[in-house]
Amino acid sequence: MIEFFGIINTTLLYSAPLIYAALGGVISENGGVVNIGLEGMMTLGALIGATVGFYTGNPWLAFLCGGLAGMFLSLLHAIATINFAADHVVSGIAINLIGPGLAIFLARIFFDGAAMTKSIPFSNKLPQLFSNFFTADLISAHPWMRYAKMVLQQYIVVYFAFILVVIVWFVLYRTKLGLRIRAVGEHPQAAETLGVNAYRIKYICVLTSGFLAGLGGASMSLAVVSNFRETLISGQGFIALAAMIFGGWKPQGALVACLLFGAAQGLSVSLGNIGIEIDPNLLSMLPYIITLLVLVLFVKGTKGPSASGKPFERNK
Repeated sequence: MIEFFGIINTTLLYSAPLIYAALGGVISENGGVVNIGLEGMMTLGALIGATVGFYTGNPWLAFLCGGLAGMFLSLLHAIATINFAADHVVSGIAINLIGPGLAIFLARIFFDGAAMTKSIPFSNKLPQLFSNFFTADLISAHPWMRYAKMVLQQYIVVYFAFILVVIVWFVLYRTKLGLRIRAVGEHPQAAETLGVNAYRIKYICVLTSGFLAGLGGASMSLAVVSNFRETLISGQGFIALAAMIFGGWKPQGALVACLLFGAAQGLSVSLGNIGIEIDPNLLSMLPYIITLLVLVLFVKGTKGPSASGKPFERNK
């Protein structure tokens, strides 16, 4: 029983960074811009979040700065794909090369040549909700509270991630802005004839995508672990991209996919913790194997927004 709730705990923890990045991908692609640069944006966001958190001791400022770092890289992607009609995939690959390289370069500047940041004290990490609620006396009086604690005592970024899914869904499907975003993603020329500024909408979507990816990276270095290192993200951005596709380019679908991939990560961590004799290298491969299986078995025939990835030039 404890192992089961332990897997739920780690599933929620490891799903949160994926949810942020996947929602960013959902917004960008619904606006017509393919963003495979989520990995690079998450990496830079993780580095900046850990650096600001270490030097200022303010996790909220660090979390925000991590998002802004991802937004900075997304600005480069937006300029290349929107203004210069560059190939979206090629631009995204470039971002995935720039992000980790720039992160390590900055880490060496800020931390005396080290390729990783110094650890952030637990008190300076993002807070856990209900940390003071599940007292020893309460658990002693109600033993089942031990299991509730394992599920509910999460870092606040986990709760933010779930709330953000609802917000993104509401914006995309219940607001005028969301209607314009989806119109631009389906047919930007037609949207322009109705007075919608397609360039502006695309910029909003790409910058928001980068900000959310940066938050996902910062949540890794400020909640899941306590510092940035070269292998911290290691494919999380690509898993988020797969979750977005598996989820049908919808926020609710991306949430389900992120929970699935987070469960794979949680299972690999939990199996190692309880001492099951499996090669740790095989355990670390589990989330990526499940990602590939999902893409091969369940994504066939899914179709994103019609204009996603296609260059757009305004009619003169």
